[in-house]
Amino acid sequence: MGQATQQTYFIYPTPMGRITLASNGVALTQLAFGAVELPGDQMPTALTNEAANQIQEYLAGKRKVFDLPLDPAGTDFQKRVWQALQTIPYGQTCSYQDVACMIGNPKALRAVGGANNKNPLLILIPCHRVIGSNGDLVGYAAGLKIKRFLLGLEQRYSNDTNDPNTEERI
Repeated sequence: MGQATQQTYFIYPTPMGRITLASNGVALTQLAFGAVELPGDQMPTALTNEAANQIQEYLAGKRKVFDLPLDPAGTDFQKRVWQALQTIPYGQTCSYQDVACMIGNPKALRAVGGANNKNPLLILIPCHRVIGSNGDLVGYAAGLKIKRFLLGLEQRYSNDTNDPNTEERI
């Protein structure tokens, strides 16, 4: 990453409600659901504006991959989990066990769940794509309603055909 500057944040409207995006000047550091007051100055930047645009495209089914610099604060373990989450393809899910195996620690299911819960860049680091081994939706820092919405959105747009008769697997 380049030289970080002062932390800034800005609140943006989306079809699913307001989100707050924070940046250190070179990368995004946080995405929170709702209008959240964060440390730093409240002002939009080119980076938070670009992130808001990409999220709008994602929510409209027009973007499947984000192209943004990310710099989430966390432990080395959390960062390994978050890196693994970014490899889960759009429209697909995997289990906590799968993620634990991806990071080379197959017994770390609870720790993977804890790292998912601490993900400061929801949507951009797609922890919503992690489900229980039995296929159940379990845990999401922003609530299961939002997790269900995001997974349904990705299911709907995962095929370029955008067939309205596609069944949601939730």
